[in-house]
Amino acid sequence: MALHRVDRPKPGETPGPSGGRADTEDVYSTPLSRRELPKRRVPERRADPAVVLDLIRDELAMDGNSSQNLATFCTTWAEPEVHALMDDCLDKNMIDKDEYPQTAAIEARCVHMLADLWHSPSGGAATGCSTTGSSEAAMLGGLALKWRWRKAREAAGKPADRPNLVCGPVQVCWEKFARYFDVELRQVPLEEGATGLRPHQLRAHVDENTIGVVAILGVTYTCDYEPVAQLAAELDAVQRDTGLDVPLHVDAASGGFVAPFIHPDVVWDFRLERVASVNASGHKYGMAPLGVGWVVWRHRDLLPEELVFDVDYLGGKMPTFALNFSRPGGEVVAQYYNLLRLGREGYRAVLESCGHTARALASKVAELGPFTLLYDGQGALPAVSWTLTDPEGAGFTLYDVTELLRLRGWQVPAYPLPADRQETVVQRVLVRHGIGYDKIMLLAEDLKDAVRRLNDGDLRAARKPGFHH
Repeated sequence: MALHRVDRPKPGETPGPSGGRADTEDVYSTPLSRRELPKRRVPERRADPAVVLDLIRDELAMDGNSSQNLATFCTTWAEPEVHALMDDCLDKNMIDKDEYPQTAAIEARCVHMLADLWHSPSGGAATGCSTTGSSEAAMLGGLALKWRWRKAREAAGKPADRPNLVCGPVQVCWEKFARYFDVELRQVPLEEGATGLRPHQLRAHVDENTIGVVAILGVTYTCDYEPVAQLAAELDAVQRDTGLDVPLHVDAASGGFVAPFIHPDVVWDFRLERVASVNASGHKYGMAPLGVGWVVWRHRDLLPEELVFDVDYLGGKMPTFALNFSRPGGEVVAQYYNLLRLGREGYRAVLESCGHTARALASKVAELGPFTLLYDGQGALPAVSWTLTDPEGAGFTLYDVTELLRLRGWQVPAYPLPADRQETVVQRVLVRHGIGYDKIMLLAEDLKDAVRRLNDGDLRAARKPGFHH
């Protein structure tokens, strides 16, 4: 039998660094664990990194389980290789093209791939860039619309002080754009039975001061697509009848990484001449980690030179367009990884699986009785949205359903539709990469149980003993 030497500290010897822990010390016996963590003032003394790591992780455990967050469009799961690349890129500043030329080259490859995916015209010199997300991408698209409109108005000797932007139920980033950049947002109210902007509504809202129309490929509230091709056709008709040449920007925050793979026959992108620019989120159905979006213009002339800054790049110049300056490059690299790793075949397989799961959930929701489906997962995003069939007679609200599901850890939002359908409250579930069929079927069972309890008028905790030891 082998002999093992036992080393013991000498009398008076400190077993570990002061304020920290020795290799065998339990984190919950350290000095730092015996008091509240500093919250208002930087502490005077340093602390053991392992202890700090453990105690911060302990706090983070109080956050919700992201895989049960069915409200967010954002990526909540990634392969180990993505985690490794994110670590490798921790020190890379995406804006510093001169210092990190290969990261800049990878960004350019992604722009080329997305321009091709969205059918940019051959030889059209499409241009684009990465952003921190689709919100920044949307604002850059909006800025280009405003500057082009203003330049044309000034060249014609006309006033350029009252720009407006026409849209349907857009995400709040467009409201921010309008407020921050002094543009009137003409948000067209929803018609009865509609979940988005409809072509026949355009003429009443566009005029000579309209910088553009925003079409949504994946409405945030209900997850279906607005009829982009029909909106473009109506704007073509408006130009023939009035001479107004109003460009179309497609907010494809979610649908830009969905439609090309599982709805190739839906015409929404640069195949339509009216479409000037497209924004999308890489960190939504693009499956990249949080912090990356994309904007692409049909051709270079649609991005005003005045908005572009030149940065030194290997002795030359690299044009940049961004609201942020310093930002990490890891998310862009991870996006490139996904494009290579999955390819069209892989994206199609993942999204078809998500769609299959969403449609299965829609069937379960329809069977429960009190709900009417607004979107059943067919033809647009892999998601489901529904409302109460009889809000007055149900005896409960969708907000009650949300709270009961939260007891099981699920985050399933309930909210009103925009004007003029604000009286309609809806509930929505998004099925993303990393959320499997089995998990969604567990949600369906919990939803069924919630409906049973609500029908019984039982909003209290379950009637059973809670102490078993």
